[in-house]
Parts: sequence; C-alpha cells; structure tokens
Amino acid sequence: MRSGGTWRATVATAALGSLLAIATLTACDGARDGARDGAGAEAGKSAPKRSAAADPTRIPGVGDRWQRRIPADSRQVLAVYGEAKDSPDATAVLYTKHGTTWERVRSWPAHNGKRGWTTDHHEGDNRSPVGVFTLSDAGGVLKNPGAGLPYTRSAALAAPRWWAKSYWHDFDYVIAIDYNRVKGTPPNDPTRPEGYDKGGSIWLHMDHGSGTSACVSLSESAMEHLLRTLDPDRHPVVVMGDRADLKASR
Repeated sequence: MRSGGTWRATVATAALGSLLAIATLTACDGARDGARDGAGAEAGKSAPKRSAAADPTRIPGVGDRWQRRIPADSRQVLAVYGEAKDSPDATAVLYTKHGTTWERVRSWPAHNGKRGWTTDHHEGDNRSPVGVFTLSDAGGVLKNPGAGLPYTRSAALAAPRWWAKSYWHDFDYVIAIDYNRVKGTPPNDPTRPEGYDKGGSIWLHMDHGSGTSACVSLSESAMEHLLRTLDPDRHPVVVMGDRADLKASR
C-alpha cells in the first residue's frame, strides 16, 4: 500500500493516470485471494449497550497510549479492533461524542492487513499501521452518495482489471486514512511526505472478503453509512490496531 517519491510535473496526463493506478495498487492490492466484495459481511447494526463498568468518557478497549492521541476536538471516532496481531479479521465500531460522553452508535465486521498489524509500518509488509489518524478526504469510482467529507469521483480509482474479479469493486467507495499523505487532496494523490518506505494510500474501502495489503475494508452498506455520517466539523478520526496493542497504556 505504499507508494512514495516525488512525481514530476512534466509527466504526460496518460502516464500520470497509469502511475496513479500503480500507486493505488501498491497501497491496497492483495488481489490474489478472497471472495466477492462484501461477501459474508454483515450490514451495519445497532451496537449493544455499553457495560455499566465502562468509563463513558473514553473509547472502550483503548489504553492511555492511544486515548491521549485522540484530538480534543474530535467528536467522531471509528475504532477498528483487530482480533489479533497477526490476524486479518477485525470489528469496526463508530462512536459519537455528546458532551463528554462517547456513545457507541454502530458496528460492522471488517478486514485489515492480511498479515495483521504493526506499530512500524513499511511498504509491502502487508500489515495495517496501529495508531490514531484523522479522516479528511473521500472518493470513489461511484457517484457521491452524500458524503460529508470532500469527495472525489474518478475512474482513476478503479482497481486494475488484471486483478482477480473479486477485487474489482474495492475502490468504489474509499475514505483516505491520513497516514503519510497530504490532507485536502484526493485519496489517490501519490505524495508521501515521509517517503516511499513508510508506505501510503491506506484507506477505508469496500470489502472483498479477506485481508488487504494494509487498508481496512468494510461492506458497501458500512461505507455508505460512514460517508454520509462522518462530518469534517466533528473532526473524525480512526483509532485502529489489534486489541492487545490498543489496550496498551504505553
């Protein structure tokens, strides 16, 4: 999922389109095994009530290390709880803040990197980065479903047709995770401020039924709900990682 380096302004438009497609590929490819996008994934559902013992002023299952990195002005958090460090399976939960209280709104099954999670992500390691990242830009092959975030519709986001057919719809909807990218640009902008080796183009995108190269994937209905719900005025972030690391205090 990592593409880096500087792109020359003199590259022809056609060549740039090809390079952007490659950048997208190296960001979330994994197009060699897996089922049809969304296969087996549940639609979004109402989340169960919070345990009476839980602190309503904190995101559940998130220790001090990551809790303090949630911006003070953030009022929307998508928490992605990975089942285990080396597992591609996860659960995504949307929380909204009212006053000082976090309310669990909705949850969905999800997938992350096919090799699991890491706190030191690098290009090609097939692990999703653990951390807290802002969500600033969205887009996709399909028309805007009513997104609150800036939405760029572009055919350049389409998965290459030489990928397995089950992956063709991965990027029908995407939300850029602000890891090694420039905020305020389309999700497939190739700029990598920290360089190629640190990877990039890590997105929330449509699920194909198995692990990704580093992105987080959800069902089509989940993506539509997030696109319509995430509000830049509420400063949304994603808190993501395996459950054990998310619970860590330091």
